Amino acid sequence: MYSVIEMRAFELFSPPHIVTLLLFFITCVVLVYYRQQIAAYKTFIKWTLFSILLGCVISLQFWLVLSGEWNVGHLPLQLCSFSTYLSLYLFLKNNNKVFNFLFFIGFLPPILSMITPDMSHQFPHFRFIRYFLQHSAITLSVLYFILFEGYRVPKSAILSSYVILNIIAVPIFILNLLLGTNFFFLMSPSLESKTLLTFFGSGMMYYIFIEIAAILLLFLSYIPMGWLQKIEKKTMRSGEEIGEIRN
Repeated sequence: MYSVIEMRAFELFSPPHIVTLLLFFITCVVLVYYRQQIAAYKTFIKWTLFSILLGCVISLQFWLVLSGEWNVGHLPLQLCSFSTYLSLYLFLKNNNKVFNFLFFIGFLPPILSMITPDMSHQFPHFRFIRYFLQHSAITLSVLYFILFEGYRVPKSAILSSYVILNIIAVPIFILNLLLGTNFFFLMSPSLESKTLLTFFGSGMMYYIFIEIAAILLLFLSYIPMGWLQKIEKKTMRSGEEIGEIRN
């Protein structure tokens, strides 16, 4: 389970992979559908997600060091790492602007990362469990903030999040050049397995496709949020109309 060389035979859409994805999506559906019944346990859910995220970040670094696998490329500076840090921050302190950015990097991207993971280890290896547990917890945290903390995202946050993402990418790119790393996969797609980035080509075309994909993901991510706010506005207007009729 903790071996460096064993269980390095991850297969895309293998039974363990499919079961893991199904468990994640079922959890999301349960969280949304039974949100009113679950609301009484929101404090438990909050600190459970907080503990999972923090535990995943720390345990991976411990495993890498103890197994002799750690190198500078394993610094927690990937996009999912930033999603984790922002989630942990929001569990401790409310901040609408922080959530606006977290929503776009922590809702859909982790799901896509689980569908085509940057993974070489198979279940039940620690790396497999840790990877899917952390990415699941990121998206579930975003759902938690929406369902139980009342966070909503304005449409204008699409542009601001795109700008922030590109601003962050600049020092990350420079760091990659200096350290020979591949944070944010800005230098190349994953080397461990085939992901969606594998189809983006190389050179300048790779960066063009990354920018296009980022824009598409931002707009796609906002679709359910836009629907939610439209439904809430309709419900609010209906309630006001009923109130006026009664008066």
